[in-house]
Amino acid sequence: MPIRKEILTRFTIIYWLVFLFAIGVIAKIIHLQFAEGTKWKERAMELSQKEFIIQANRGDILDAEGKTLCSSVPFYEIRMDMMAEGITDDVFIDNLDSLSLYLADFFKNKTKEQYKKEIKHARVRKERYFLIKKNVAFTDFKTIKNFPIFKMGKNRGGFIAIPTYKRVKPFNILASRTIGYVLENESGEKSGYLGIESAYDHELRGIKGLKLMKKIPGNQWMPIHDANEIEPKDGRDVITTIDVILQDVAETSLMKQLTESNADWGCVVLMEVSTGDIKAMANLQRDSLGRYGEYFNHAIGSSVDPGSIFKLPSLIVALEDGYVDLDSIIDTENGVKMYYNKPMRDSHKGGYGRISVQKVFEKSSNVGVSKIITRYYESQPQRFIDRLYSMRLNMPLGLEIPGEAKPVIVGPKNKFWSGLTLPWMSVGYSIQITPLQILAFYNAIANNGIMVKPRFVKAIQEHGKVIKTFDPEILHPSICSKQTVQKARKMLEGVVERGTATNLKNDHIKIAGKTGTAQIANDKEGYGNAGNRTYRASFCGYFPAENPKYTCIVMINNPRGKVFYGGSLSGPVFEEIAELVYAKSLDIHAPCTTKYYLAKSEMPDVKNGNKDYLKTACKKLKFKMVDDNENAEWVNIITEPSKIICQSTNTSRKNIVPSVIGMGLSDAVYLLEQKGLKVCVKGRGTIAEQYPEPGMEVNKNDTIKLSLI
Repeated sequence: MPIRKEILTRFTIIYWLVFLFAIGVIAKIIHLQFAEGTKWKERAMELSQKEFIIQANRGDILDAEGKTLCSSVPFYEIRMDMMAEGITDDVFIDNLDSLSLYLADFFKNKTKEQYKKEIKHARVRKERYFLIKKNVAFTDFKTIKNFPIFKMGKNRGGFIAIPTYKRVKPFNILASRTIGYVLENESGEKSGYLGIESAYDHELRGIKGLKLMKKIPGNQWMPIHDANEIEPKDGRDVITTIDVILQDVAETSLMKQLTESNADWGCVVLMEVSTGDIKAMANLQRDSLGRYGEYFNHAIGSSVDPGSIFKLPSLIVALEDGYVDLDSIIDTENGVKMYYNKPMRDSHKGGYGRISVQKVFEKSSNVGVSKIITRYYESQPQRFIDRLYSMRLNMPLGLEIPGEAKPVIVGPKNKFWSGLTLPWMSVGYSIQITPLQILAFYNAIANNGIMVKPRFVKAIQEHGKVIKTFDPEILHPSICSKQTVQKARKMLEGVVERGTATNLKNDHIKIAGKTGTAQIANDKEGYGNAGNRTYRASFCGYFPAENPKYTCIVMINNPRGKVFYGGSLSGPVFEEIAELVYAKSLDIHAPCTTKYYLAKSEMPDVKNGNKDYLKTACKKLKFKMVDDNENAEWVNIITEPSKIICQSTNTSRKNIVPSVIGMGLSDAVYLLEQKGLKVCVKGRGTIAEQYPEPGMEVNKNDTIKLSLI
């Protein structure tokens, strides 16, 4: 009995424990359902559904003529919803074979049987987001969406196409660094990096959208077609100042010179004088494999010793202060001048003796320029520096494009100033300035003293309509007096006429500019010895000299060939660009003075052909035209001294060869191909013979042989 009682007691305890536990579970369920139900439903929704950002289609970057420099090209991820309402069992079974065959023939990455097996398994598993193919181009996407089942559409055929956009540059490396790049962060957001992509990212990127997606097996997210989805707004297009034709010439010419000289890097900038528009900017650098590419924007980011091209601002300072004039005589001695036991040498051995300031500049005499500056500014170096500062040479240009290096021109209070600083600064050493900054200075001389800011973008457009324009910006209204500007231009013209750049003198276009050959300092050996020196060759100038329209700078760093002078190495690149601009730009040609006389001969020969085109030409040229059949589309022509007579020709009869004799090739081909005939052509000019002959019967796809003379 005691044992039975003990068993009952234990059973009762267990019963009540289970009962109390059940009550607790029920209470918790009720609490969760009613007290915290909303909270946990929202939590479950957060884990199973999520808002994803839809990136807007980034705007295009266009050249000045509207050609695409950079664009967002769509690529698609193709998926299939196996449970779409239109894919019934009958539809699926009837179309599975053909869909598998289409996919296998199109992508050629799997066999028909492999596609069939995978799609069938996906159907059994009731997959709502089955992957077909990634990275599908837009043209391929248009084809695929017409495949069996897919052509039923998104809702009925389960065809899901998820677009992504990749940045593409149709002209490859042309202006690549100037255009910039687009980077994508961990969250998938894209933003501009470097160049125009970065400077105008706020215009290009558009406004992102949002879409709701739910989590499905396989840790994948599938879009939910929700009414609250926010569509993205496409970015705006940026119209640059770059001319892709001039950019191509600049890059090709620079590439050729760099390759021949085996140089480290080089850059070219072409700028429009009055507006500051950058028409071309090429930056090429050699990699470890000896290949050249746009890896760094040296034109705006490399602050270097400019060398002799800085002699222009040095002499402008002395001219502006009235210490010298172009005909002032300077003794260059034997081509060597000692400054604190350090020799300053001219490239011409033996020197030039006593010569004018004009010739000092034309021959690029280091001794001559340094003697002028030290004579008048050694006791007042701050005056020289202040003059340079007043011409804005110590300030960055404030470019929208990131990466501009700041110019460095130290003054006498700087701890690195010494007795050697002034003479070497006067010839382009002991200072740091970028190629574009020195070009802006030369451009100011070409622009009658007005310094304009280099402009890379001239307008913003949206859906083909310009909504914002950017006017030229003046950085300095007058860097020096008009008289000094004229003297500076005379010196620059003399360099090409009689100085170190006579190789650029030609009959087509007059060039003005300055050569520069700077030694490059080495961290360990300084400027090195005579057999171990490296150089930077430059030419900076403008054209046409008499009425400047464009300025240009060419800089080539560390050429390894026998030629390293600026006039011989950088000058030819400058000249090639100038020749193309001259040929391309009618506004820089001198007005034609040749007298033209109107011909008083008979009517010109006119080919048979389309009457509407002929009527337009006659109206434009004010020729009298007589038409015997207003409804005729094709006519034969008879020309008389005072009029052109149109005789209708019958081209409408089916399976009959029309006459195309006397027509031009384009009209003849159009007419014959309209009738379903193939054309074989021999010769050029006007149709003289045809076979089969006019009036003969033919069938569709027969070949007509045409002889032209």
